[in-house]
Amino acid sequence: MSLYPSLEDLKVDKVMRAQSQFAQSASTAPAITEGAYQPATPNMPSSSLYPNLEELGEYMGLRLNSDEVQRNLALVPAANNVSQVAVPSGAGGMVRPVTGADVGIRRAEIRPGLRELVLCKDQDGKVGLRLRDIDNGVFIQLVQANSPASLAGLRFGDQVLQINGQNCAGWSTDKAHKVLKAAPEQRIELVVRDRPFQRTITMHKDSSGHVGFIYKSGRITDIVKDSSAARNGLLTEHYVCEINGQNVIGLKDPQIRDILTSSPTTMTITIMPKIIYEHMIKRMASGVLRSLMDHSVPEV
Repeated sequence: MSLYPSLEDLKVDKVMRAQSQFAQSASTAPAITEGAYQPATPNMPSSSLYPNLEELGEYMGLRLNSDEVQRNLALVPAANNVSQVAVPSGAGGMVRPVTGADVGIRRAEIRPGLRELVLCKDQDGKVGLRLRDIDNGVFIQLVQANSPASLAGLRFGDQVLQINGQNCAGWSTDKAHKVLKAAPEQRIELVVRDRPFQRTITMHKDSSGHVGFIYKSGRITDIVKDSSAARNGLLTEHYVCEINGQNVIGLKDPQIRDILTSSPTTMTITIMPKIIYEHMIKRMASGVLRSLMDHSVPEV
């Protein structure tokens, strides 16, 4: 199923499901053998109880013709990957007639559970991480570009639960950095939870190429009425952390706009509440975020 289904996915899925149910009921209906013919009366519903995809036209600013739907459905992963396969809606799942297996959605995935990874230090004896303690937890405040931490897939906002078997709960920022500094150069074992303070929203550009939100210095200030951002629950007073999985923290607004403009029609925005974000980057200069933060496009 789509990692982060949008409202547009839900609407198109409802139409497809209704058409399927109607087709099944029509095929099993008994033929009329008796009774006089009664012509259709005015204002009665037509035999097409639900509009087809062609009749939807440009629903919500999107092209939802059958060719577009089939093109996206063809991107659904093979059936042997059960966790990613779209299942019929009747089974409680969601088909992906709009988003398909969009690469940006996969790049933005916030995985549940924990993961283990091993780091080594670079030639300067560093791993490229800055940590921050929040509510007795240790979180990643900065991932330096082209560092061992970046190559291992660590991201801003990840929670570090263990370092070389030691539980990090209750540690201060200074203690976490000291443990990393004292760790062996060739092997640093981490247990990490994936970005617990962040959430990802899937949206779709309208015919003018916009999803419908206004931002300043990376903070969402307004939502455009009846836009995809409004329909899918994007919130103000949140900071944009990622666009299609690419970290944009520290970038200037024109740089963020360029990334938004070059994004495909289906796109994801990963956000963090203002109060948590500002605590995360507290006492860190904007120039440091801009010059050191890893802003590369994640591999999938």
